[in-house]
Amino acid sequence: MHANSRRTRPSDAQPKHGIIGQLMNAAALRDYCLSLPGSDELFPFGPEISVFKVAGKIFALCRFSDNPLRISLKCDPALAEELRKTHRAVIPGYHLNKRHWNTVIIDGSLSDQMILDLVEDSYDLILSKLPRARRQALGWHTNP
Repeated sequence: MHANSRRTRPSDAQPKHGIIGQLMNAAALRDYCLSLPGSDELFPFGPEISVFKVAGKIFALCRFSDNPLRISLKCDPALAEELRKTHRAVIPGYHLNKRHWNTVIIDGSLSDQMILDLVEDSYDLILSKLPRARRQALGWHTNP
């Protein structure tokens, strides 16, 4: 894919939760990011860096060729700090606002479920800031 190419989740795709139990790999991580409603994969920084967006806002960045695999995710500032203190595989976001972004190193020290939860939390942070009608159109509903 070239620098401004784009992948969109197929409209009938369902989130893939069957990837738990083994070390997360690049294909599974990409599939999960694209399974989130309205998500797109773009390459604005070149073909080697995948940028995942929803409603035009970034929720994840990943260079899938990295070894170990790493993904940068948006995070609530207080939680971001706590995760960094608790997990050596969570570090301040690389080349990002370190208050709002963490880079997660996928080295086996975090469970696959935790990694998926962090991706989903990042996605939800973006959705929570969208207008209500847009959130509902994406199937995201808050509890009354």
